[in-house]
Amino acid sequence: MTKYKLNNNVRSSSEVTLTSYLSGSMERKDNVFLQLSPNESKCNVCPNSCYTDHSLSLDKSTKFGLNELKVENLERDVCLCEKFNGGCKVCPSPSPAPTLTINLEGAQKECLSCHGTSLYPNSNNSYPGPGYSEKNNWRRGLSKQAKSCCSKKTLLRRLPILSWLPSYSLRNGIADAIAGLTVGLTVIPQAIAYAGVAGLPPQYGLYSSFMACFVYTVFGSVKDSAIGPTAIAAILTRENLHGLGPEFAVLLAFLSGCVELVMGILQLGFLIDFISGPVSVGFTSAAAIIIATTQVKDILGLSFPGGKFLQVWSGIYEHIGETRLWDTVLGFSCIVVLLLLRKVKDIKISDSSDNTSEVAGIEETVGSSSKVRAGASQALWFLSTTRNILVVLLCSALAYYFDTKNQVPFVLTGTVKPGLPEFSLPPFSATVGNHTYTFMEMTSTLGSAIFVVPLLSILENIALAKVFSEGKRVDATQEMIALGVCNIVSSVVDSMPVSGALSRGAVNHASGVATPAGGVYTGVLVLLALQYFTPYFYYIPKASLAAVIIAAVVFMMELHVFKPIWRTKKMDIIPAVVTFATCLLARLELGIVAGIAVNLLFLLYASARPSVRVCRAVSSDGVPYILATVDRALSFPSAEFVRRALRKAPSDAPLVLDAHHVQAADFTAAKGIKSLIDDFHARGQTIIFYNVKPSIAHVFRGVRPREFLICSHRAELDRLLLNITRGTKQSW
Repeated sequence: MTKYKLNNNVRSSSEVTLTSYLSGSMERKDNVFLQLSPNESKCNVCPNSCYTDHSLSLDKSTKFGLNELKVENLERDVCLCEKFNGGCKVCPSPSPAPTLTINLEGAQKECLSCHGTSLYPNSNNSYPGPGYSEKNNWRRGLSKQAKSCCSKKTLLRRLPILSWLPSYSLRNGIADAIAGLTVGLTVIPQAIAYAGVAGLPPQYGLYSSFMACFVYTVFGSVKDSAIGPTAIAAILTRENLHGLGPEFAVLLAFLSGCVELVMGILQLGFLIDFISGPVSVGFTSAAAIIIATTQVKDILGLSFPGGKFLQVWSGIYEHIGETRLWDTVLGFSCIVVLLLLRKVKDIKISDSSDNTSEVAGIEETVGSSSKVRAGASQALWFLSTTRNILVVLLCSALAYYFDTKNQVPFVLTGTVKPGLPEFSLPPFSATVGNHTYTFMEMTSTLGSAIFVVPLLSILENIALAKVFSEGKRVDATQEMIALGVCNIVSSVVDSMPVSGALSRGAVNHASGVATPAGGVYTGVLVLLALQYFTPYFYYIPKASLAAVIIAAVVFMMELHVFKPIWRTKKMDIIPAVVTFATCLLARLELGIVAGIAVNLLFLLYASARPSVRVCRAVSSDGVPYILATVDRALSFPSAEFVRRALRKAPSDAPLVLDAHHVQAADFTAAKGIKSLIDDFHARGQTIIFYNVKPSIAHVFRGVRPREFLICSHRAELDRLLLNITRGTKQSW
């Protein structure tokens, strides 16, 4: 039986580090031991075999590696197959989890399964038997993937409705109905207004507000997410339509859905990680300012072409003399009322029952008073939540009254196409003027929007999901798939790109929504509005819709975040400012690209200039040496820099290069290490590589350096330094 000691000094709650027992006394009071024997060939929990032939022989004829180790007196209910996450237990192979190094007398020191001479893969499953072959391995993996895709667990994950529908109750139905109708009252005026932001007729905003609600009920995994038109998607659509008509917006919705669906299937959500916090802050703040700017001309009652930031303010300057008084008064009044109603829900209803403690029937009085207060608070909340529809209805009634008097003091929305949209495939060709655009010409005209719109829609939707997840894990892949299907199906009913809106998500959450079925009631309410109420939308003043948009997007501006960014890391201000300025002065998608590019330049510079710390140290045997530490990966941008830095180290003692922070290396770095070894050999100084990961050591050995001294343990390092001082160099 061979015994291994658990190193308690480097043990944490989530992982353990196993090191080989070298020598010395063994005290069972202080140390826990791993017992390996032919009778103990199973993991503590799962039925996987620890090793194939039930022996510890490491000769070349067996060609195996240990897969699991049974730990006695230590976490008996923990599956070590999962604990070590697939790391080989024979040698320190690359693994996210700590690994075991075995150093047995007379045993082979390299694990054949990790160094390419074995047929067996370094995996978390049991090592295969003698009949294993690479030819069968890929077939087995393909079969395993196919089975997992057809499993019940995968089905429930990809169709979340199957998880909550069997337990759906009347109470859930009532909660979803209240939340869905409340969101519907919010989305109708917003949809009409967002259609104007996108440069589309008002009915297209309503077309975008019902089908996605139905689809998300089936595929959505976040109950609070309210899918529909958003300010970000609307302004991006406007910037990429170039005034060519609704057909391009519908095609953009379809292509955005296809991109989102593919990203979900291929699990490409990591691309969102390239949009850092400062870049996101700069983008949303600039987008909010641009959206508000496009609505200023409606507030003033002006009409002129152009939707970009500089174009709008230039047009306002040129046409300021044409400002309509009553539109301006109505617009600014609506903004003030909307902002005041937004704060109504925060009013605290005082307790008036404090002075009734000495009268009879105290319990009944207090109970009725509490109910009155609760009812009043609920009424104030509902008033605050439905402020958009209330303001729009009031302004419409006012406009209708003036119309009966044959007066038109306000610019009205005008005719909204009545009825439901027709079900048809997205337009793959469009005729604008005398020119017919083919599908390729349409996609070329949309350009980068085909990728920017879905990327930002995913970012917005996942951010919404995380806000209301209440600490639960958000399945980003499922959200991408759901959003993709929503856009694809919505494009069949002439929808522009849709996503989850944070404002409507907050209303949904505050309304007590129980399941994603709340979207069904929202969709039904929008359909009723399209079928029966579109003639009345004619009287909605454009100034009131502009006020709704301005009052909503003013809270999207995150300029207050610049102060904490400045306090934490001043360099992060640069990508935020670059993104903000580029979005305002050029285009929104160019601003995102510019911000990402600045961040990538910072990352490339950091990788090209790693920190190299050099200091003097003494081994346990009293041997002085120079210790150098590199704090990140060795790659082609940093290879020459690290070489120059190490050549400046003192030459009066052996140099030990501690590489425990180095996670990767490439061919250029390996050539640089070879040149560095040659440099040190030429000046008669020994260089030792310490804590080098096996994969990186394999890269370094590939260029055949002159003398590659490597060790993995402190005891080995001390012995090697002692041998060097005695004049004997031993290659490890």
